[in-house]
Amino acid sequence: MKNLWSHGRSVRLLDHHLLKPTANLFLTPSFNRRIPTHWPAALQRNPSTSVFGTIMKRSASSAPKTAPKSKRQRPEIPEYHATPSLRDESGEAIWPAPKAQLEKARAFIRECVAEGKRTLIIPDKDADGLTSGAILRKTLVLLGLDSDLITAHILQKGCNIHDESERAAMAAHEPAFIFILDQGSRMSPPVIDAPHRAIVIDHHWATEKDFPEGAEHVSACNSPPVATSSLLTYEICSPLHEEVTSTCDWLCAMGTHGDLGNALKWEPPFPDMKVTFKTYTKKAINEAVSLINAPRRTATYDVPGAWAALNAAATPAELLKNPMLLAARVEVNEEVEKCTHTAPKFSIDGTIAVFRINSAAQVHPVIATRWAGHLKSPKLEVILVANEGYLPDMVHFSCRVPRSARAREPPVNIIETLRAIAERAPNPTLRERLGGSFARGHKEASGGIVPKAEFEELMEILEIGKSHKKVKQDGGVRQSNTLMSYFGKQKAG
Repeated sequence: MKNLWSHGRSVRLLDHHLLKPTANLFLTPSFNRRIPTHWPAALQRNPSTSVFGTIMKRSASSAPKTAPKSKRQRPEIPEYHATPSLRDESGEAIWPAPKAQLEKARAFIRECVAEGKRTLIIPDKDADGLTSGAILRKTLVLLGLDSDLITAHILQKGCNIHDESERAAMAAHEPAFIFILDQGSRMSPPVIDAPHRAIVIDHHWATEKDFPEGAEHVSACNSPPVATSSLLTYEICSPLHEEVTSTCDWLCAMGTHGDLGNALKWEPPFPDMKVTFKTYTKKAINEAVSLINAPRRTATYDVPGAWAALNAAATPAELLKNPMLLAARVEVNEEVEKCTHTAPKFSIDGTIAVFRINSAAQVHPVIATRWAGHLKSPKLEVILVANEGYLPDMVHFSCRVPRSARAREPPVNIIETLRAIAERAPNPTLRERLGGSFARGHKEASGGIVPKAEFEELMEILEIGKSHKKVKQDGGVRQSNTLMSYFGKQKAG
């Protein structure tokens, strides 16, 4: 290695191919008088400047020029509230649900109060579902229904309202009116066999036929930007009594942040929540979301405890001191940390990443959401986290669209993707054997509860963990404009 001194400044050269130091050149005025004639003309004129740049320019001149790779930009995802709304014939936005459905729901609530009979509320187990139920319960009481006539039914772990065991448990309350909130829905027999009136208030994807026989419904799924069930319930109930807004606004904010995240902008068509956040603070509301969501994720599944805590609280701050909720969150955080580092395997086409965990806690949705924000690939469309330990002999799985795929056109539709995979099965009975809890939820956040054997069939179709064989070929073009090759040529000359 040569040392060439120049004004106390050194120029360190790198081998462009290996990215390792190859020489230190120090250029001095005394050396300038002995410059080799074969050096580039520019370097002969001023050898103390840009040795690296001059040499690389000369050696690169014979190589094909390629455009520099720009840093991959994160896809720009439109603000949720800015999703264009559908409009009716008069030009009015159809939001948060068709006007006729909203009016039917309000009439149903008034009739329930007027008849003064036993009423059953069946809220989903998460923050959105529980706050929907709490908003409805407060509204019924404000309108004059005796609170002793109102009962809540919380589904058992891993069950849905269509299971015969749950239908029997709901019927045991002998309700005249039944409200089903945020449960998702599908075509089914009546909610219970005994005479009753029922209404489904929901925002999960469904067609007009995907509801229990005889039940009325109000659905936000076809009215973008799709409202959460808590926001939909709040919009239904607010006109019914003047105190709904002041007593239920924080519940609406909680449920909505629980489903759509705390970065949501409360701008039209969403209601103005400035006073709400000034009164209760976003920090307290978001903390309350985390706490009220925790019990349903624990192995013990204490959702009734979460429901009781929510209805006993007058503000979100009261939930932040609840010992049961705090302990549940600690348990869930520990389980998430234990399971979240599982390595993914990919479908053979690279569009689906599968994480397999084994936990008695419902942490698979959390892990799916977490990885959706971090895992990136040009082909990736779906993050799938499968939990084989939640219930015996079943696989509970959650799917999310990765952030890198959210701006794609056409948009990724997880429900359609899952159903298309099942249709590719060599055995045509797979779709039926997967059951009614397969590919439910939202287009961007779906999943299912399926038998283990059938789940393995899905994985076989996707060829998870397999890859196309790549043939290595010799004689490829190698980089020729390295500094070492330059100096080697000069030495040979």
